[in-house]
Amino acid sequence: MEKMLSVVVSVYNEEQALPTFYETAKLVLDELSWDYELLFINDGSQDGSLTVLGSLAERDSHVKVVSFSRNFGHEAAMIAGIDYARGDGIVCMDADLQHPPACLPMIVEKFQEGCGVITMARTRNESAGVIKNITSSGFYWLINTLSDMKFEANASDFFAVSRQAANVLRENYREKVRFLRGYVQNIGFKRAVIPYEAGERVAGQSKYSIRKLLAFSINTILCFSNLPLKLGIYAGGMAAFLGVAVMVYTLCTRQGAPSGYATIVILNCFMFAVLFLIVGIIGEYIGILFSELKDRPIYIVGDTRNVKRENRQE
Repeated sequence: MEKMLSVVVSVYNEEQALPTFYETAKLVLDELSWDYELLFINDGSQDGSLTVLGSLAERDSHVKVVSFSRNFGHEAAMIAGIDYARGDGIVCMDADLQHPPACLPMIVEKFQEGCGVITMARTRNESAGVIKNITSSGFYWLINTLSDMKFEANASDFFAVSRQAANVLRENYREKVRFLRGYVQNIGFKRAVIPYEAGERVAGQSKYSIRKLLAFSINTILCFSNLPLKLGIYAGGMAAFLGVAVMVYTLCTRQGAPSGYATIVILNCFMFAVLFLIVGIIGEYIGILFSELKDRPIYIVGDTRNVKRENRQE
């Protein structure tokens, strides 16, 4: 039986990029030995993306479209793509051509070798700029330091999973606050890493602002590490050490504790800063727990094209 490759493409306001992406990807996919489906997830686009996708679906049965009722975010779009994909291998990528379709034959080759998880590691991304590249490297260094799980440096949302690995993600990794590329590296199975050079964005602009990236980074760290919760223990130990140091100084010199308005103000400010930092960290964890307890849907589908509702993989 011929195998199928599902290419999941998250779309948010990519009207100008979609025709170029489709033509580029189709040239590569038509040369593969596997059958394929191009599964576009429209994440509540406000431009003409849905119209373009509808036109592509009308003339090409390989094109499937799942459209959200509103914008739920890039991670939700990838999860929906994995839910609806029917392939023996599933590839998640973006529509702006920074994730090169030319890598698809290498991914299929890894699937044929029995790999269940394929991580695409970005080697260069000149269009991102120096600051974004530095912060990206710093993010992976920080999360690898804080977490027991070690992640592939510069891994991106361009990744691939087998049907078996996808079933694990469908059934067990349904958190409302999530880091999908981290979960993919955490589920086990035979892994492979393929380096790639990010292409130039064919149209549009990055949908991730600095504020969104910061919030995403904080949520990721909290999802994979409880070390921030232990800051209270470390801060308490440091405060106890300082207290003992002052006591020893007082007993040895018999001059009383160091005095001075500035000293008192500095110590108070420092201790209150540590206290509020710890309270803030606890609040973030409680916020994540609250999101999980509400158990609202990760996404809501408003419309589909060339996709039967019963085709969703559960």
